[in-house]
Amino acid sequence: MHQSRSAKVSIGLDSSMSKATVAILNTLLADMHVLYVRTRNFHWNVTGDRFHSLHEFFEKLYEAQAEEIDEVAERIRSLGGRPLGTMDEFIKNARLKEHPESDLSASGMLTQLLADHEEIIRDLRTAIPTVNDKHADLGTADFLTGLMESHEKSAWMIRSHLQ
Repeated sequence: MHQSRSAKVSIGLDSSMSKATVAILNTLLADMHVLYVRTRNFHWNVTGDRFHSLHEFFEKLYEAQAEEIDEVAERIRSLGGRPLGTMDEFIKNARLKEHPESDLSASGMLTQLLADHEEIIRDLRTAIPTVNDKHADLGTADFLTGLMESHEKSAWMIRSHLQ
């Protein structure tokens, strides 16, 4: 039987530091999946006089989140790690918690999404200097900075819908 061996990642990062960075990225990946599922849920279940605009807005948000999720998973792979890949792993590792909302108003949905994006932004603000300074991974720090900027823009757009 043929046994495959994966090539060792040799990109100038200490393996223990890469593992620590992968752990940070996997937690982010889990949070982003919770946010993605929540955003899809709201897309499907928004009602009221703002239905059309919010239905489309939520769709744009979750489409962007899906792309970012893929980028986080690929960053994990580029560091030699294994991205989480099951709902059970996502729920166990996420800082964002599920809130099985049964009947949220459009404003309630927006408020929840804003809180989630702001929590991810705060977590990224902590992760970026850790990855950069403690783990010497400038590439991941730059990557996380871009993600933070994207979530800041989403939070601004959501905040604008609430005003």
